[in-house]
Amino acid sequence: MFVTLPWIRLNPQPGNELGKTMKPQLRVLIVEDEPAIAELIAVNLQHGGFVAVIAGDSVSAQRELDATLPDVILLDWMLPGQSGLSLARHLRKQPRTKSIPILMLTARGDEPDKVAGLDAGADDYVTKPFSTQELLARIRAVLRRRAPESATDSVTVGGLVLDAGTHRIAFHGQELKFGPTEFKLLHFLMKHAERVHSRGTLLDKVWGDHVFIEERTVDVHVKRLRESLGAAGLMVETVRGTGYRLTAMSSPSASQPET
Repeated sequence: MFVTLPWIRLNPQPGNELGKTMKPQLRVLIVEDEPAIAELIAVNLQHGGFVAVIAGDSVSAQRELDATLPDVILLDWMLPGQSGLSLARHLRKQPRTKSIPILMLTARGDEPDKVAGLDAGADDYVTKPFSTQELLARIRAVLRRRAPESATDSVTVGGLVLDAGTHRIAFHGQELKFGPTEFKLLHFLMKHAERVHSRGTLLDKVWGDHVFIEERTVDVHVKRLRESLGAAGLMVETVRGTGYRLTAMSSPSASQPET
C-alpha cells in the first residue's frame, strides 16, 4: 500500500525492518494539528516499532508530557495558538523536558528558518515532503546523539577551556553558553585541534555515522558555534574546499567565508 499527501510520502510495508534496530517501544510524541497527517505519521511509526502519541496543539502536548515523557518529540512549526518554535523554546527551559530530542517538522526550508529552529532548541529539522525512511532514520540519529556520554575530560586550546564533566566552557575566564550540539561540536574540534575536518567527518564524529543529515547542517551549526564563542569565534577556521579547523591562532592561509 502506498499513501500520498501533498507534502508527505509514506509507504508502510508488511515486515518493515526499519525500526528493528531500535530499542522496542520507544515513545514518540507527534505534535501536529492536521489529524490526517498526524494519523499517517503515527501509523508508520507504529509500523516501525514505536509507540506513537498524538497532540493537536501545545496545550495537548503539554498534557501528554505531564503524563509521560516521550523519547522523541516530532514538532510541527505551525500550530494553532502557541507555535512549535515557541513550544520548543519552552521545553528547552524546563529541567524535566530539556533533554528530550526534538525534530521540527516544517515546510520552511530556507537557511534563516533552519537556524531559527535550531536556535530554539530543535535537534534536527525534517523538511516537507519527507519519506518514512528519512523520518525513522532521523529519529534514530537524534537518539544516538542524545545518548549519555561518559566523557569527563577537560580540554584547553589557547584561552579556550572546555570541561566536559561540568559541561562548562570559558574563554579567558569568562563563561560562555552553548547548546548541546554546539558543545559536542566544539568538544570534538578542541580534542582534535589544528587538524582540518571535512563536513562528512564532522557528521560522523559529532552526529553519529549513517545519519541522514545534509552536510549544510554542519555549516549552520558552525555559524551558531562562532556566534556563541564571540571573540573566540576566529579560532574556528574555514579551510576552503576542505572543511573546518580549530586553532589557537588564526592562520592567514585560512578563510572565514559565510557558512
